[in-house]
Amino acid sequence: MSGLILFDFDGTFADTAPDMAAAANMQRAKRGLEPLPVEALRPFVSMGARGLVKAALSFDTDHPEFELARQGFLDDYQHVMTAQTRLFDGIEALLLQIRAAHMQWGIVTNKHTYLAEPIMAALNLPDCAVLVCGDTCAHAKPHPIPLEFAAQQVGYHTDHCVYIGDDLRDIQAARAAGMPSIAAAYGYCGEHPVDQWQADFVANNTAELWPAIKTARGFI
Repeated sequence: MSGLILFDFDGTFADTAPDMAAAANMQRAKRGLEPLPVEALRPFVSMGARGLVKAALSFDTDHPEFELARQGFLDDYQHVMTAQTRLFDGIEALLLQIRAAHMQWGIVTNKHTYLAEPIMAALNLPDCAVLVCGDTCAHAKPHPIPLEFAAQQVGYHTDHCVYIGDDLRDIQAARAAGMPSIAAAYGYCGEHPVDQWQADFVANNTAELWPAIKTARGFI
């Protein structure tokens, strides 16, 4: 059965938290602060630079140093972003299952292109059918347009796709696009409880993704 399986990137497809946390801790070091453990910063990774600056420094967007810290984080992250980032355990096996079922896969992320493309290149996954980034379309998730655009690029209607993500915005975007959704509860998951996201399916680990995909695509 054909279909397109789309993944969020950070916290769903790849564990980027160690490198994101390293860049956040660089901002702390510049201000004479001790580093925070990765686990303390992990829940904020899906919120990107804004979330990590707030978690690391307690700077809200109206803080006078916020923009300096945000840009500093992004500059430092570019230097470390492929150091420790890896696919989540089980994702390689899942991609094999997707390929064996004659389906395609891709990434829809709010990460900007200049960050996402080098990381994807380092992961060496040449059969990614589409990569849609936070600056590809006029709007980012939770707006549905990035998911709709990804489906169009590969030639699918949205109801022939599945979107997997670890943040409420992912599920909101999928619902708005008319796309079945799977909440990656093993990911970073942010501030909102997964059971309140109204996802079509919930995967507590990567091994639960393939059964959920099969059910969503109707070939159990």
